[in-house]
Amino acid sequence: MPAAPVTYTFLGPEGTFTEAALMQVPGAAEATRIPASNVNAALDMVRAGSADAAMVPIENSVEGGVTATLDAIAGGQELRIIREVLVPISFVLVARPGVAPADIRRISTHGHAWAQCRLWVDANIAGAEYVPGSSTAAAAMGLLAEDAHYDAAICAPIVAREQPGLSVLAENIGDNPGAVTRFVLVSRPGALPARSGADKTTVVVPLPEDRPGALMEILDQFATRGVNLSRIESRPTGQYLGHYFFSIDADGHVQDARMADALAGLHRISPATRFLGSYQRADEHEVPVAPHTSDEAFRAAHQWVGGILGPAPLGTEPVPGASPTA
Repeated sequence: MPAAPVTYTFLGPEGTFTEAALMQVPGAAEATRIPASNVNAALDMVRAGSADAAMVPIENSVEGGVTATLDAIAGGQELRIIREVLVPISFVLVARPGVAPADIRRISTHGHAWAQCRLWVDANIAGAEYVPGSSTAAAAMGLLAEDAHYDAAICAPIVAREQPGLSVLAENIGDNPGAVTRFVLVSRPGALPARSGADKTTVVVPLPEDRPGALMEILDQFATRGVNLSRIESRPTGQYLGHYFFSIDADGHVQDARMADALAGLHRISPATRFLGSYQRADEHEVPVAPHTSDEAFRAAHQWVGGILGPAPLGTEPVPGASPTA
């Protein structure tokens, strides 16, 4: 039987870096692609079943986590990250034909793009006012409207190339030439991507109690099992001041014994912990594993404990995780 048609959604409109990330997914070029106006709208399409997966930005090498995504994926019906994509970021300054840099008073773009270009703007268009845009592409295309309330926009080079009504005033205006944005492909819960040895696991851990050592207790679940954290960010839950959850990326797959043991420890401390997925790293960098945190070491340790306990007395349940003796 032929494969069922696949529908993707992404943070739109067309021409965004998010669409460029989606196009790196095998088969995306032939799939149905639906732009969404914001991250919440994209994820809601997946939750409702009108899209199979959504591509959304989650982290930037300059600004850190994308709060809209971190918050949207932490609540509501559970979703799973099944892939990550890295996209190098470069920006151009565009305006209508005939507009010169000296004419610019107001510039629109997405907040993360502005953060990556504001030093260039300060140095080259001093005093320009920032006008927030829903995306870099939307800001650029807004210039073509008759009622545009800004003079220029910061966007991706592809948008400028595909819109004949825009003039490029400056290229490569980012303050950090090596800037990269990380995107994730999010679907409904299902079969996990296979363990590759170069994996990442993402979880959301609510702080169970605001007390001294509460965060350390969470971090210890990873540290004592040899699991490295590549990202940890705190976000307010919105319930009341001082109540936070932690969004965490950890090196490894839930099928790794050390990771499974760490997640079990997290759940004991914070039962509302949310597993967001285990998936292959975009850079395919294999994670080094110390001998004492390998699957073999965990297996041997459980067998050792099982040998100490011996056969379970009749009518009792075996200790979870302990290997039965011969």
